[in-house]
Amino acid sequence: YIRVDTVHQGDRNGMKGVYHINTISQITQFECVGAAPEITHEFMIPILRKIIETYPFKILGFHCDNGSEYINKFVVTLLNELMIDLTKSRPRHSNDNGLIETKNGSVIRTWIGYGFIDKKFAKDLNSFYFGCFNEYLNYHRPCAFASIKELPNGKIKKIYKFEDYATPYDKLKSLPNAKKYLKKGISFKKLDQQFMFRNCNQHAEIVQRERQKLFNKIFALNNSPSGSLFN
Repeated sequence: YIRVDTVHQGDRNGMKGVYHINTISQITQFECVGAAPEITHEFMIPILRKIIETYPFKILGFHCDNGSEYINKFVVTLLNELMIDLTKSRPRHSNDNGLIETKNGSVIRTWIGYGFIDKKFAKDLNSFYFGCFNEYLNYHRPCAFASIKELPNGKIKKIYKFEDYATPYDKLKSLPNAKKYLKKGISFKKLDQQFMFRNCNQHAEIVQRERQKLFNKIFALNNSPSGSLFN
């Protein structure tokens, strides 16, 4: 079951910035990010299909807010084709999609920043996301998983223990009967061979290097100072 949200990269002088499409599994925190120049079905359907295909396990549910980029006949047709259930948050209840909202800040804003990025860079962003960034998020970057403790007054408290930190991939493998969730033709042996031949630090260096190349291209074409992306 994945949570989905859109992050807009600002406007400038009447021009729309690029849109990030952020998705995350609510159980394993497997996360896949894509980019679209506009949030019309012409661009959304291909990127959503690519994102769903990137997950190594079967997707059963697709939860979003009430944005029209998701609540429309084109997305419904795609999800029906893939046999995925569509659910949406209640109006004015952002906590209904709280996990993806936190990842918008801790992942998208931390790595990409807040400054304007023209929509023409959607293709370059996707090259970065699907080239190395999504792999880093899922196979090399640990996430915190909460343990639930019931207090004497009946309230629930979430505790984040050091031993509960794990990469989304390790969390997936730790699930009971984890193999049954994988898509047809995918095995943990194949995933290990494809993604685990580098250690976390080696892959982090690749992500940092590719991100700098991306930013350099954006800054050069925009004739903007390098710091402006984070303004």
